[in-house]
Amino acid sequence: MKASSSSRTSRIFFDRRDHYLVQMVNDMLAADTSQLQTQRRFFHQFHPRGIKEMAESKGLRIAYAVIHLLKSLEGGQISHRLSALRALRDEVVCSTNQDLQLNTGRVLIEIMKDLVRAGGNDHRQLVLAHDFRLVAMGKPRIVRLYLRKYHLLEMPEEWNQLAFDDHVHDANTKGRKSATHLIMDAWIKGIRRLRVIYYNFIRPETAAELLEAASIMGIMVRVGIEFSARFYDRFAQLIWVPRGFSDPDDFIKFLRQPLVRALMDEGRQVSEYERRHVMAVLDSFNRHHRPAINHDLGLDLLPLNPGDFSAFVGLGQASLLHLAKFIHTQLMPLMRSRVRDLRDLYPAADKDEQRRMRIIVNRMDELDTDIIHDLFLEAGENPEVPDISRPGDLEKMPAMMGLSPRELVDRLSALHSGYRITLNLTNMRVEDVLEMLYDCGGRITRLEIFNLKDYAGGKVDQVPQIAGLQAAINSGNVIQLKKMTLEMIDGLRQSVNPVDRQRVEKFRKILSDLETFKGMYMIRPLKPRVGSDSTGQSPRLHGMGLVVMDSLPPRAQKAVREEKESPRLIIPFHVDTELRLRYMQGGDAEKMFPRLLQLVRMIPGLRFAGMQCRREWYARENSTRMVGRGNVVTLGGLQPVSPNRLSLGQSAAEADRKPRAWPYLNTRLKNSLKIAFGFIPAFLTFFLAYDWWVLAFFGAFIWFGITGLRNVLQSVLGGGGIRRSSLLRWNDYISWDRLSDSLMFTGFSVPLLDYFIKTLLLNQGLGITVATHPIILYAVMALVNGIYLTSHNLYRGLPPEAAFANFFRSIFSIPVAFAFNEVAGGILILAGVADATGILQQWAAVISKAASDSVAGFIEGTVDRARNIRHRISDYQNKIKAFIGIYARLEMLFPENDVMELLGKSDQLLDSASEEARQTINMLIITMLDLLYFWMYQPRAWTALKKILCGMTSDERRILVKAHEVLKLERHISLMFIDGMLGRNFSKPLAFYLNRSAQYLAELNRLNEDIGGCPEDACGSV
Repeated sequence: MKASSSSRTSRIFFDRRDHYLVQMVNDMLAADTSQLQTQRRFFHQFHPRGIKEMAESKGLRIAYAVIHLLKSLEGGQISHRLSALRALRDEVVCSTNQDLQLNTGRVLIEIMKDLVRAGGNDHRQLVLAHDFRLVAMGKPRIVRLYLRKYHLLEMPEEWNQLAFDDHVHDANTKGRKSATHLIMDAWIKGIRRLRVIYYNFIRPETAAELLEAASIMGIMVRVGIEFSARFYDRFAQLIWVPRGFSDPDDFIKFLRQPLVRALMDEGRQVSEYERRHVMAVLDSFNRHHRPAINHDLGLDLLPLNPGDFSAFVGLGQASLLHLAKFIHTQLMPLMRSRVRDLRDLYPAADKDEQRRMRIIVNRMDELDTDIIHDLFLEAGENPEVPDISRPGDLEKMPAMMGLSPRELVDRLSALHSGYRITLNLTNMRVEDVLEMLYDCGGRITRLEIFNLKDYAGGKVDQVPQIAGLQAAINSGNVIQLKKMTLEMIDGLRQSVNPVDRQRVEKFRKILSDLETFKGMYMIRPLKPRVGSDSTGQSPRLHGMGLVVMDSLPPRAQKAVREEKESPRLIIPFHVDTELRLRYMQGGDAEKMFPRLLQLVRMIPGLRFAGMQCRREWYARENSTRMVGRGNVVTLGGLQPVSPNRLSLGQSAAEADRKPRAWPYLNTRLKNSLKIAFGFIPAFLTFFLAYDWWVLAFFGAFIWFGITGLRNVLQSVLGGGGIRRSSLLRWNDYISWDRLSDSLMFTGFSVPLLDYFIKTLLLNQGLGITVATHPIILYAVMALVNGIYLTSHNLYRGLPPEAAFANFFRSIFSIPVAFAFNEVAGGILILAGVADATGILQQWAAVISKAASDSVAGFIEGTVDRARNIRHRISDYQNKIKAFIGIYARLEMLFPENDVMELLGKSDQLLDSASEEARQTINMLIITMLDLLYFWMYQPRAWTALKKILCGMTSDERRILVKAHEVLKLERHISLMFIDGMLGRNFSKPLAFYLNRSAQYLAELNRLNEDIGGCPEDACGSV
């Protein structure tokens, strides 16, 4: 009985595709990742909308890329991670026609990450799989709902936001994520500029991975290396950022220079020195703190193994933060087990015992990484371990740690002429900053004026004074500098610290040389840097990323101001911004109507009509300043739940099981319910308002038929029309989910238009009918229908321009409705109907609806057609660009041969070619397979390719068409499919290639001949 009930529930909630996606993801998780990567060595070369659509769904392709990124953290898999990242970006950027394309991609990756991590929890995975497919539809309202759910701010689709972070860490220092993973998460958050900080040294392969990943995702990245310099009785941190390289390869060559390698080797010695200190703290924890934890919480934590800890750190540089995280991972299973035991005992315990249990559970729940670090790993808690945060015996310390700030800067300056040096202000006072700036001769050009980690720790008391010093330096205000220096001298003189009193003479020297000091920053001002210092390890910090609010969409700015749960932090800095609009000529309108546009642009206010507009936000130079409430906000928020999610109540796993509700209904059932929900008010309106049986019983069906026919015609005409691919049926172009939404909302327009407007307001209230004032009647109904369409489009989250376009479409339908009315009246009169006006009065709402949908079908079908053509042109240009690179490579590989002639004999070419040439030909085959798929399956591919070919010279067309001859290599291409070029599901794409390649080549040759025979200006250009 239970199995039967479960089966019925499964049919009601979720879809077969949800179960299939979960099954395939779990199969991928269980498989050998390296074997999958070997099979997919060509997979990322295929276009996301190309032939690989036949092998795997978009969800599975995104799942594979995410799985590979999350599972491959070792250095030997750098190239695999980068391939996965490239494939992932292609999948989410080259998605379907969506209004929030990039924002949709960000949410899809986040859902897939959760789906991968939820392995073992079948219900949770089904929920996430359904969420994934729901978001993939691209409905703006749904996308924005999930943006809020995943605590992501909506970013402008122009991707022009001022989002940055000047201080983050990856797994090669103390962070949690590999360089590729870090870049992926930065893109998800919406970050466009990033500065990744490494301690003491950086490996060339690490830099290569970081820079390549950033290039793939379009993020500007700077690499910073932080060194510690001895400064009196403590260390100062200086971040060195080499600059001025032509490309990433140039930077990698720089890192391999002998002098730089020597510096990196010395930095490794510093990191090794720090690692030995961390191991000493681990030993102290095992001996002192571990027994205390076991006693207080009733646990049985065994001594921690140093080897296990080293494996946990991996490629990173061992730190106390790593140690705290390692201890936390060892404690969590024990604490969960302890809470389960206490939960079983709790009901039978007396009140005192229950109170003791609650105290124990609360302490365990609060024992996260940060608390472990503060309670057990700080220097004061381990007095037998030397504190290396203070300069000690120089003979025991690495030589680099004995350098003063000036000596360190001297050495760094000698390595490369282009560089920036940032002073980390952690534990720095304003007098420390002034002294170091003076000693280093103006070569410190950046101040990390705001560090989110320090802000969370309450270490920002000195920031206002340092910000004031920076402002005085940049303004060249000697009077202010003198005043501040005198205040510093007074403070040092009165200090109880003898080291401070010894510095008074140094500051007198600075006071007498303020003119020189001012000149150090006359040309190159002292700029601020703002960073999070994020490692991805702490739930108590806001995480990576900041953004200037001015550059966000208004909806996102409102969300920041109104956010109650898990609020973001608006930091006390203001950045002056400016929005620049760049108008470019040369669009389609320019080519089709050049003279008309010239005349239109002469009209005041229409100077830029028909031009393409590019919007870009810029931060004004040196405008960052400290204020009471700024305009820079964190991209992350604080965790709204307890750190470890431990309690004596419902377990975290049970809390995660959301009740099944409307969003998770089976899609077919949900669409049917939507249609029924709209059909009921429509049917009741006609049934109760009319005596004539045709309208009473069939009025609702006619109304819905008009809406359905409009949606179908719009989709078919937009997708391909009469000249669509022979492989596609008319219903392949239709979005049934979109159709069901349209039918639901149109059902409620029946009582609105037919009863409230036509009958109550116009007929009974104002005496307006078809017989008396037909134009007024249709005009009022059209306006009301326009308002209704606009309002529910805005509710559904459509762009305002699309919503208001529907209002104007209703206005355009007024003359159409009047024309329909006159035609129908004429037909009735010719048919001898006595009461023609009475019949027209009853059908007035239907006529108005038919007119509105006719106009809508024409307008929206045209818009869909243009959008499809635009996407196909983009797809073709992407692959043709790849083809040009491949063809150029073939020309280099065969310098003395005619490549065109060789391609005509490609079977002989493969037999005699080198391995590199064979791989290049394989890349050419992949390109042609995608072009074959475009032609046969993608909407409006024929139109787009014709436009592109028309824009080419005859020689370019000849080369492209001739290159398609490689599709005749049936045996070789079939073996590529069988060997796993598209994975295990190769049978369908292989059959498609074998059955359709000859047809495609014949049609392509005919198209080329038709274009070659056309006049030069007959087809235009792209």
